[in-house]
Amino acid sequence: MGRCLAAYGELVTAAVILAAIAVAPAISFTFLASAARADPPPPPGVSTSAEHLAALTVAPEGAGSGYDRDKFPHWITIAGACNTRETVLKRDGIDVKTSAACAPVSGTWRSPYDGATWTAASDLDIDHMVPLAEAWRSGAASWTTSRRRAFANDLSSSQLWAVTDNLNQAKGDKDPAEWTPPLASFRCLYSRSWIDVKYRYRLTIDTAEKRALTRLLGTC
Repeated sequence: MGRCLAAYGELVTAAVILAAIAVAPAISFTFLASAARADPPPPPGVSTSAEHLAALTVAPEGAGSGYDRDKFPHWITIAGACNTRETVLKRDGIDVKTSAACAPVSGTWRSPYDGATWTAASDLDIDHMVPLAEAWRSGAASWTTSRRRAFANDLSSSQLWAVTDNLNQAKGDKDPAEWTPPLASFRCLYSRSWIDVKYRYRLTIDTAEKRALTRLLGTC
């Protein structure tokens, strides 16, 4: 009887070990995934984005007169020594190490606009999904400085992205009717993010912009 119980105990122990081995890869993968890059908070899905797009006010863009980037104060301090730019670089990179002043000194970043991989933070710009000048022409000209500051440093939406610097410069203040990311597989998320930011801040869109966003949603 004792030998039978001992054998049974050995079988149970072996089963427990085998079960642990079986789930170990999943546990390891989950841990590694949590250490990998993050992205801005995701925008709503396709159907909700389409609803939000339909709800936006369509109007001609306003004049750009009076616009100045300094009217959208950035980058502001987020925590400790870290400003908004540095916070996004830490959030969107892999294995990012920073100096005491929060400047990234090493890490790896993948630009979602073109799929390029960079290991120097100087090769990246922090892009405003809806550019500041575009926002100005779409309603932000009447905002308070406080609201423009919040818009320019918004970490709670998909407004800020770490991207290849020359692509950010090529985009400039263009809307989706004038510029889209060269990486076609990102255009669905790009349109949803653009719509989300405009919807959150009650900014207007023009006719060509709405037509382009509708087309881009169709790629999802």
